[in-house]
Amino acid sequence: MVHSVRFVWAVVAFIIAAVMIGAGIAQRTVFQGPAETSQTIQTDQSTAYTMIDGAVLGNLPGAQTLRVDGDANVFVSYGRTEDMRAWLSDAEYTSVTMGDQNTVETSVVEPTVESTPADSTTATDATGGTDATGTADTTTGTQTAGARSPVGSDLWLDEFEQTGTLTQTLQLPADMSVLVASDGQAPAPSTITVTWPVDNSTPWAGPLIVGGGVVLLIGLVLYVLGIRHVRRSRRPRRKGLPLPVTEPISIADGEDKGMISESTRRRGTGRTRGALGSGRRALIALPALGVSAALFAGCSADAWPQIAASDSPSPSATVIVPEGQFPPAVTEAQAQRIVSKISQTVAQADAAMDATAAETRLTGPALAERKTNYTLRAAIPDRPALPAIPAEPVQITLPQTTNAWPRTVMTVVESADASAPTTTIMMMTQDDPWSEYRASYVGNLEASTNLPELAAPYVGATQVPPDSSFLVMPPNELATAYADLINNGQNSASWSKFDTANDLLLPAIEENKKKRTDELNQTGAGTAEISFTASAGPTDPIALATLDTGAIVAVNVYESDTAKPTNADAVIKLDNNPAVKALTGVDQSATGFTTTYSDQIFFYVPSQGSDDPIRLLGYRSSLLEAKVSP
Repeated sequence: MVHSVRFVWAVVAFIIAAVMIGAGIAQRTVFQGPAETSQTIQTDQSTAYTMIDGAVLGNLPGAQTLRVDGDANVFVSYGRTEDMRAWLSDAEYTSVTMGDQNTVETSVVEPTVESTPADSTTATDATGGTDATGTADTTTGTQTAGARSPVGSDLWLDEFEQTGTLTQTLQLPADMSVLVASDGQAPAPSTITVTWPVDNSTPWAGPLIVGGGVVLLIGLVLYVLGIRHVRRSRRPRRKGLPLPVTEPISIADGEDKGMISESTRRRGTGRTRGALGSGRRALIALPALGVSAALFAGCSADAWPQIAASDSPSPSATVIVPEGQFPPAVTEAQAQRIVSKISQTVAQADAAMDATAAETRLTGPALAERKTNYTLRAAIPDRPALPAIPAEPVQITLPQTTNAWPRTVMTVVESADASAPTTTIMMMTQDDPWSEYRASYVGNLEASTNLPELAAPYVGATQVPPDSSFLVMPPNELATAYADLINNGQNSASWSKFDTANDLLLPAIEENKKKRTDELNQTGAGTAEISFTASAGPTDPIALATLDTGAIVAVNVYESDTAKPTNADAVIKLDNNPAVKALTGVDQSATGFTTTYSDQIFFYVPSQGSDDPIRLLGYRSSLLEAKVSP
């Protein structure tokens, strides 16, 4: 009865093992779903641009693989949905959105603003005024929509180009969209496929297969034990007989020796049969182990349950964005790309002394000083170029929080050149969705400068209005107050409002005044005099708020010196001043000369009610112009 129970349990184990292994294999084969799902978008090729809304891309969870099939050039970019719509606002484009029934819908969107021909469009600088030379900035703003290439726009977070078919894996949030185009003129590619991964993992396949193998092995063991018990129960049983009296055995007796040898041989044969039986049982168990090992080896990581890590993440600082605040104008990665483009373009313009090329990435005082430098370098062979704008590393990015234009971004970039380490601070502006960011203010930070606490790049800062009363001094009064400080020193009414003890620009200005006076005394020999005056430059200030409700303000100040002869028969010669000679085109004058320097100055202005003074953060001072006095 015992052996029959073993057979029953063995059969039960075999059945359970077969079910478990079969279920595990079925999950990995016939019952396993597809690894991805796709959505094909077909357009009628009636427009040059196709915008795929973020809701379409985020229709299913996971990364999105975008495939665009075209006959020629294929362009794909992604960025904020609102920025992309602004860029397309003057163009007809195909919009791909999600419908009410969770279906993909396509429609043609007509222009909402009037486009302006590229050859007749002018734009002012970022502050809405004129550039530092007092002339209007004629950099092209908008272009005719049908002739505008999407390549290289500063609005895109990233872009891709390919001939024929372009495939790119993305993972965009709901507020991001994708732009598909060819070259801005030809129709956009019409066949677009979005593919999402599908979770087809089978976490119980591995445990079922391995568990089935274990149960199968148990069944085999029960089966072998049952067979062994049956074989033992079928052997003949002998009754016990009284044992004869033991007698000494003579080892010399040949027959006895033979009998002993035969008995020993039989006992040895019995042991051999037992050993062979164990070998057979081992061979019977091997298939079960082999099947389990083979099935176990075929199970990948997604065939097992994923146990989450038990370690709790350490808490991090929480940044609360004010309710209703607009998003920052750029992301940190976007700002790095823009700085790199500005650096590259300005470096090429510097090498070629091409003011037109520089104008595509500079404006305001930053452009004005470059134009003057190109003029001087063309006339004076040994005239040095202005310091280059470094491309990386970008240490600080402070974008304006806005959903409109113009937009402002402040960056601090360290020079990668170990031989000439500098830290450059810039204010970059974008006039409209179709324009590129241009640096309007560029200065150098001193090594000892401590910047105020700034918001994180993903939070951004508000732009402070020029007439703000929330600062100890409105930004539009700052340049005039500092100019008065230069003119009158400690007698200025603004002296106590500035941290003059740590101001490095004031001593530099005084040193330049002394140098210019000494040069005039050497050439004029008492027959000439020089006067100095400072005034606010024509470019409006740019101010971004700090976390302590203060602001970083960039202003423009002009320093002018006028040299005139004191004797009617005397003239002022420019033998020792080739720069003024190159800018005026004359080598002497009976009426004198006026030379103007442009200062791009960055200040930290505390909030209203603070006892802290206004601190100089950085500056750039350079020769701007020279002319013959009237």
